[in-house]
Amino acid sequence: MLDRTCLAPHAVERWAVASPDAVALEHVDGNRLTYGELHAQGQSWASTFASLGVGAGSHVATLLPNTFDAHRALLGLGWLRAVEVPLNTAYVGRMLAYTLDHSDAGTLVTTAEFADRVREIRADVPRLERIVVVDESSMPAAAPASAGPGPEYRDIHSLMYTSGTTGPSKAVITPWAVVYQFWSWVPHDALETGDGLYCAMPMFHNSGRSAFNYAMVQGARFVTRDRFSAANFWDDVRATDCRTAALIGPMTALLYSAPPSPDDGDNPLRSVILGPMIPEIDDFERRFGVRTATCYGQTEVGIPVATGWEHGPWANCGRRRTGYPWPDAVVVDEHDEPLPAGEVGELVVRSAEPWALNVGYYKMPEQTVAAWRNGWFHTGDAFRVDDDGWYYFVDRLRDTIRRRGENISSFEVETFAGEYDDVLECAAVGIPAVHGEDDVMVAVIVRDPAHFDPAALVAFLEPRMPRFMLPRYVEVVDDLPRTEASMRVRKHELRARGVTDATYDRERP
Repeated sequence: MLDRTCLAPHAVERWAVASPDAVALEHVDGNRLTYGELHAQGQSWASTFASLGVGAGSHVATLLPNTFDAHRALLGLGWLRAVEVPLNTAYVGRMLAYTLDHSDAGTLVTTAEFADRVREIRADVPRLERIVVVDESSMPAAAPASAGPGPEYRDIHSLMYTSGTTGPSKAVITPWAVVYQFWSWVPHDALETGDGLYCAMPMFHNSGRSAFNYAMVQGARFVTRDRFSAANFWDDVRATDCRTAALIGPMTALLYSAPPSPDDGDNPLRSVILGPMIPEIDDFERRFGVRTATCYGQTEVGIPVATGWEHGPWANCGRRRTGYPWPDAVVVDEHDEPLPAGEVGELVVRSAEPWALNVGYYKMPEQTVAAWRNGWFHTGDAFRVDDDGWYYFVDRLRDTIRRRGENISSFEVETFAGEYDDVLECAAVGIPAVHGEDDVMVAVIVRDPAHFDPAALVAFLEPRMPRFMLPRYVEVVDDLPRTEASMRVRKHELRARGVTDATYDRERP
């Protein structure tokens, strides 16, 4: 059973008592909050939420930028044991309306920045009772002695939306224990009390909120900015004296691709937590004077495999974890039978530790049963394991595209594209990007190929879908490759074919 101080609200309270003047939150723009201030503000937000009728089990959606308000909301809702629904700030139109409606959110917390897009879909979300628009001046000043009992590890922390494959995005029912375990694999000496952890990952992802939880447990400084900037990364790290940074693969690749500089190693970083590694990871470590560790994770299962600082071959994701939550992670065939080393199959995960993995998909019992079959959670990802126990990601079994840290539903891309009058049929796939992960490509069958304009399709999609989902590539095809029996599209063939001379690229001059 996890100690309560492993959960952000209780961790902040602990350090507010032990070292109230120590900095807890720091933005690269210079704004700071001490542990004492952050605890008082978290309690104040809880009190304000309670006055609006929010309590244990209430569903409260948050559509907030990567500023301190996102952290205050997490703490305030946590004290009340409410269920947060953190929404991607790129959501617009139907995607925003769907997530608000499907999650049964009674309250939405947002800022003036997003007021117009919320207003546009308000009529489509009849169960949304109230919209709270926050800014620095509206933040409550006085904190009550106690705003609530605070969360236990078994309480539901959030509904985290993740990509669907053959249907709409799914809301992963995420206990507080999962928030902790997402970063519990990190080597114990990565961050000490008072050290700065640089993390520009958004708070609507587990990557951002779990990193925040980790920093609060350690009594460290959580240093953030509104969005990641490769151009400003090293200046930010030096200015805030950070010892550890959190990156994803494309961020790592961007930093490495910058021209070498004589002062590359002149920085305070000693550790980088990243995933996946890049082929040049050993040179990255030497060039910047850091050590790195990596892992494989998923919203549903947290982190089942990870490395230490001795991270092994660059292409691996780690070995099965031996610490909390002591997961079983096995590569199996289509009958859920374990495969020998070297053979490719699906990674399945389970844990004997209660509440350490997801507890299903909200209001999607069939998808929950399908994923949790035979006592294992099926990740939908193809892996192999070598003779030394290193796990290697091979491919996605699901039709999911991953772009710049975002999981994208091919189903949803296809649905949006299919609404364009000239498109008769569409298949969306991920094409390997220069700096890792994918770019989105749509192969389309159209009414009149001679007069079809791919740029017009992109222009149609741009205001209707989140920016990260917008296709980079469009290719007109006579037909799509299909299986003979079910006529399903063989997307692996489209991925293998990739970009051709006939492919439209919206980023090409």
